[in-house]
Amino acid sequence: MKQDAPYHILRVGTAITFLWIGVLILREPEFWGGFLSPWAADLLPVPLTQAMLGTAVLDIVIGFLLLIDVFVWVAALLASIHLGIVLATTGINAVTVRDIGLLAGTIALFWGGLPRDIRLRIKHWRHKQPPSAPPPAS
Repeated sequence: MKQDAPYHILRVGTAITFLWIGVLILREPEFWGGFLSPWAADLLPVPLTQAMLGTAVLDIVIGFLLLIDVFVWVAALLASIHLGIVLATTGINAVTVRDIGLLAGTIALFWGGLPRDIRLRIKHWRHKQPPSAPPPAS
């Protein structure tokens, strides 16, 4: 699907952000794990460092897909879910407040990158009229 310049600017800027944070987390997973709320850390099925390394890999994969403009809608959906989880498990603070804007951007990329046929199905589903009630029995 042909996209305009603002879409590509948002896509590349978001890609760089995810690639950069992925590399930063890979370099210091314990530091970045410190932002996780204790209650959320207690729910992890793996040690915190491993969870953060997995997060770094996820961020890098998302960033790479966005950068090469492949499966943008899938990458943006994963990014949106990931950012929602980040905000829920760390709270809004001086570091994560920016994630709100990043979340809005990834939602826009998801919708903008969604294949047209899927978008049309969603619109049709939303505007579908409920079935009419059966006629009363005589």
